[in-house]
Amino acid sequence: MPSLHECDKGGSSTQLDKSEAGRAGIAWRYGRGRKGILPKKGWGSAPHGGKVTALFRPGARMFSRFYLPSCLTLLLVSVLLLHGPIPQPLAYHAFADTRSLLGMPNGADVLSNLGFLLAGAYGLVLAWRSRAERGLRAAYAAFFGALVLTAFGSAYYHLAPDNARLVWDRLPIAMACAALLAAAARDYLDAPSSAAPLLVAIGVGSVGWWAFSGDLRPYLMVQLLPLALIPVMQWQARAPRHDRIAFGCAIGLYVAAKLCETFDGALFDALGLSGHTLKHLLAALAAVFIARHFRDRKSRDSGSTHPPFC
Repeated sequence: MPSLHECDKGGSSTQLDKSEAGRAGIAWRYGRGRKGILPKKGWGSAPHGGKVTALFRPGARMFSRFYLPSCLTLLLVSVLLLHGPIPQPLAYHAFADTRSLLGMPNGADVLSNLGFLLAGAYGLVLAWRSRAERGLRAAYAAFFGALVLTAFGSAYYHLAPDNARLVWDRLPIAMACAALLAAAARDYLDAPSSAAPLLVAIGVGSVGWWAFSGDLRPYLMVQLLPLALIPVMQWQARAPRHDRIAFGCAIGLYVAAKLCETFDGALFDALGLSGHTLKHLLAALAAVFIARHFRDRKSRDSGSTHPPFC
């Protein structure tokens, strides 16, 4: 097996079979070349003029890759633990817009869930056709599938809002947040594929804890972690600019959606459209940005299936 050595000045390289690289336990990370930022990871030869600046074994880098996200997670968990239990507001089910539409009570809040159905179905088609590696494709498929379930669970809840139905609304939302975090961790930190089912199970458990105890802290944490950790992961991985823009728009839209939910009645009085309905529409639009980001990955995933080797 060839030995590792630095690329020559012309950027030439020899190629190593992927299975051989896997047996060697080598992961590849590109640095900054003269003509711009090179791909951060993945199989393929380094572009001409580039320089492979770091070749590392996954075990040696595992701790450093997850150190910052883990510290931030522990900080958020500590804050919520110190805060104490967060109960659900007593008037949570009293939504501003109770008008019937097409014979359905709370029609706007029910029908606005079509956005989740469309975004999720679109994403599932993209995942089916994607050439991304299996673990990443599975994590995104879980996210888009959870969006489809959110459409049905939220519509079911809003037809007759109560705590029993709210469980079926919150379950797929928690699953979607957890799956998205797993997809980002797989993409930017090379997290193992087992992270997706583990995080989704934690998301399901957070809803179960709320249903059992009335404490919303774990459920809120599951929603908060993707907002806080994905930008950090992208910064660590020096993600491409269009990745950061896509997730930045999605995060901004989701934050706006939560603000609309907070001002449900005020927005209904001012616009004739309730804040909760706007929340559904903005959150679905955020999912579209993520789906488009996943679609745009195909240009990066259609290249060579061999690693750079100097």
